[in-house]
Amino acid sequence: MALWTPKTWTGLAALNGLCAVGMGAFAAHGVTSPKVIDWLHTGSTYQMYHALAVLAALGLRRAGVRSMGPVAALFFLGTLLFSGSLYALAFGAPKILGAVAPVGGGAFMLGWLVLAWRAFTLRPVKAQA
Repeated sequence: MALWTPKTWTGLAALNGLCAVGMGAFAAHGVTSPKVIDWLHTGSTYQMYHALAVLAALGLRRAGVRSMGPVAALFFLGTLLFSGSLYALAFGAPKILGAVAPVGGGAFMLGWLVLAWRAFTLRPVKAQA
């Protein structure tokens, strides 16, 4: 059984969306520190965007666009490192963990770069007669 099936992609994207909503709600109602609110809000925003981007990558893959697995994996890695480090800071992790966020941001950017590369190198689909 392959690990990165549409079922896995969809489930992980849905769990990312769930977590993003939960963290955003916690930022809005559960904390008072402006810095913590900002970390939670930023983390949840990026997490939600990339949960939706994974679903879009899945849709492209189902439409026949190859190399969407690495795109989704980079978006997941970015979420784990970027949003995860911001959440950890919000819950009291050592400030040095903030150095992980740019690595996650780099994973996001690389995912978008791979997606752009695939878009610009797509071959037109021939119409069926």
